[in-house]
Amino acid sequence: MGSRPVDLGLPVFPRQLALVTKSSVASSDTPQTNLWLERSRLDGMMLGGVSYGIFALLTVQAAAALMQRPRYGGKIANNRIVLLFYIFITFVLGTISYAANARYTEMIWIDLRDISGGPLKLIESAMKYRINVIALAAYFIMSWCMQALLLHRCFIIWCRARSVMIPMIVFYIAMIAMSILILIQASTGTIFFKMNTMLLYFCMEIGFTLTYTILVTNRLLTMRSRMKQAVAQYNSSTYDTVVLMLIESAMLYSVFCVILIVSIALNFDGVSNLFNLSITSVQGISQLLIIIRVARGRAITREWSTRVTATSAAPTSIVFLSDITDGVNMERMDTPEQDGVPLYSVQSAKAAKAEACMA
Repeated sequence: MGSRPVDLGLPVFPRQLALVTKSSVASSDTPQTNLWLERSRLDGMMLGGVSYGIFALLTVQAAAALMQRPRYGGKIANNRIVLLFYIFITFVLGTISYAANARYTEMIWIDLRDISGGPLKLIESAMKYRINVIALAAYFIMSWCMQALLLHRCFIIWCRARSVMIPMIVFYIAMIAMSILILIQASTGTIFFKMNTMLLYFCMEIGFTLTYTILVTNRLLTMRSRMKQAVAQYNSSTYDTVVLMLIESAMLYSVFCVILIVSIALNFDGVSNLFNLSITSVQGISQLLIIIRVARGRAITREWSTRVTATSAAPTSIVFLSDITDGVNMERMDTPEQDGVPLYSVQSAKAAKAEACMA
């Protein structure tokens, strides 16, 4: 005996039935493997918003620290205008990159949602739209500025030694050339996830950052060792603080680069989507962490670096941002400590003022 449909007497509205049928067909036609790419784009944009918020907050803190009058004078007072201009330019570039990515995210699910292929098509062919090329260009220009600052710091610490300057400058020029090549390739509408040049660029970024960190850290540790040999009871906590600061700053950006390198190499497009939208702000955060501490006086001078290198004896005047008055060698300064870093002085006849130059 065959079964018959039971009429429950409920009203059926044609419009509601059409919507249910349409959504059922749409959901059945959408492969589950593609939903992860769409979710990763949306989640990546939210992660990018968080990182941009931190970047904006640190920019304000850095500007406030630089505009304060230095307690003990020094070179940071002379260089603060340059640093203020630097953080303004990088913030503008970071804002352009984030705004362009946010705008294209709106286009994916609002302005162009009815396009053939849907959001998935728009995500894969993002470089066909000029707004994404602008976001990528802003990221590269921001990288050029920040890498130039790293070069300046490295040359200061190494007293502009040619054996360090020439390889690092060549490395820097190669990265600029690679980024220009990527922009040319992206402007042709190439699928971003298929750009092997992007993988090479991130590898170069990692190499540049690690090389800079190793060079500067090695130099600081060598200077610390010479100071300990020259002064038996020398307190090296400031060296340790600066070294840890450099390593922490490099690690933050390097972790993101490593994740992107692995995801691009293994074709994990969703993971690339998730972290790529934050890379610009993360790079800015890494630099601002150093600039804020530099503005507060935790830096090293070129003159100080030269003196430590030139002689194995105790230098005539080495100090971290404190006023020096005549007195007994290796005495604790009367000036207050900054950020918990002890301030010591190795003195001769006359006093001198320290110059902060990590900027």
